[in-house]
Amino acid sequence: MIRRIGQNTLGFEETPAIAGYASVAGKLESQGPLGNDFDKIIYDSYNGLQSFEQAESRLQTEAVAQAIKKSGVSAEEIDFIFAGDLLNQCIGSSYGLIDFNISYLGQYGACSTMAQGLIMASVFVESGAAKNAACVTSSHFCSAERQYRFPLEYGSVRTPTAQWTVTGAGSCILNNSKKGPCVTRATVGKIVDLGIKDANNMGAAMAPAAALTLKNYFTDTATSPRDYDLILTGDLGEVGSKSLYDLLLIDDIDIRNRHNDCGLMIFNRQKQDVHAGGSGCGCAASVLCSKILKDMESGIYNNILFMATGALMSPTACAQGSSIPSVAHLVNIKSR
Repeated sequence: MIRRIGQNTLGFEETPAIAGYASVAGKLESQGPLGNDFDKIIYDSYNGLQSFEQAESRLQTEAVAQAIKKSGVSAEEIDFIFAGDLLNQCIGSSYGLIDFNISYLGQYGACSTMAQGLIMASVFVESGAAKNAACVTSSHFCSAERQYRFPLEYGSVRTPTAQWTVTGAGSCILNNSKKGPCVTRATVGKIVDLGIKDANNMGAAMAPAAALTLKNYFTDTATSPRDYDLILTGDLGEVGSKSLYDLLLIDDIDIRNRHNDCGLMIFNRQKQDVHAGGSGCGCAASVLCSKILKDMESGIYNNILFMATGALMSPTACAQGSSIPSVAHLVNIKSR
């Protein structure tokens, strides 16, 4: 049964289990600190195909196939799949998942999509609408640059606040098997827009949404940062993480001793020229579905908050001078 906790949070009494998970990453990501944790590495930016967009679709294909294999269920047993990416009309997902023949519900939350997909899959499993549900999301550096900024051939100079879109994907299979890490609570974020217009500073645009969601979660659940082993944000990077600390300290909430960010974890910023860190749908997804869930299964973490953040920007809106609204969704994951 799903119950409301406070104004913004859902509680899952059956605690849907993450029965299987998998991650796929690109060459640059494999050279970072988490390189040994990914299930599969794609060394060719085209992934043997004819375009970066087709390559991104293949990332989702590979991630879902690996997650299904590890979950112990078959594709035929999965009732619904929740999937999204950064490309126009989410073509990374729709083209990548055709052959699975699973009922498909497309998602778009920008870089918050992995948390959104986890919430949707958990709701369906908890309610009995699905026995098994999957979620997956991806991003690709080359396809994202072409869509949101400049094609690589342009050779534009990146600002210090810019983040590097992760080439990667992550997928989870959820059911009520009572095995593995489980989803216990979730907070759906609200759209926040404080007027940031710089598309090369998404961390600053997303931090206010992250602060609001986290404050709402702590209020709804009557908990505090010290109740959790890890508070993991999706891809705020260096700029956004520092902004998040400052915004929370206004309300006397200090997460600095509990916090890490997927965009800071996936690359070695001293050796890899990624500026403020990683970003993209595949950033939070690939880090969660590799290092983090492995650490939960091994007992390093028992109770974490996973909060993916998304800048809901559009090239068209940015060209028209609009600011960048953002959202952050949070999932509380516990070990059995």
